[in-house]
Amino acid sequence: MSGGPTPDFGKRGGLVVAIAQDHASGEVLMVAYMNEAAYRATLERGEVVYWSTSRDALWHKGESSGNVQVLKELRIDCDGDAVLLRVEQKGRAACHTGQRSCFFRVRDGDGWREDGEQVFDPEEVYGR
Repeated sequence: MSGGPTPDFGKRGGLVVAIAQDHASGEVLMVAYMNEAAYRATLERGEVVYWSTSRDALWHKGESSGNVQVLKELRIDCDGDAVLLRVEQKGRAACHTGQRSCFFRVRDGDGWREDGEQVFDPEEVYGR
């Protein structure tokens, strides 16, 4: 499919917000960023590639952990400054902390509680 809308990489220093959502359950897994190179690499590979703002480099999700995200569907918001990546999460964990989702902290009264699924030990996977 060619033509049609594309993300607007002219905003926010060349980055768009990228939301990863489990294609089967609808669970929001993580939020990151994409630049144009990450967007194109994602389309070419069929696996999600982000722009790491901390490393200032392309980041193929799962390159260290094996927890890759297979792209099932891509949506662009009305302003072109965010993409929704509906993915199949391989390896069950999206979060570098070993949680299934990065959104495992829940506001509970005046405090916070964890409400996630610990899938792996990050020290074993990343050595840190």
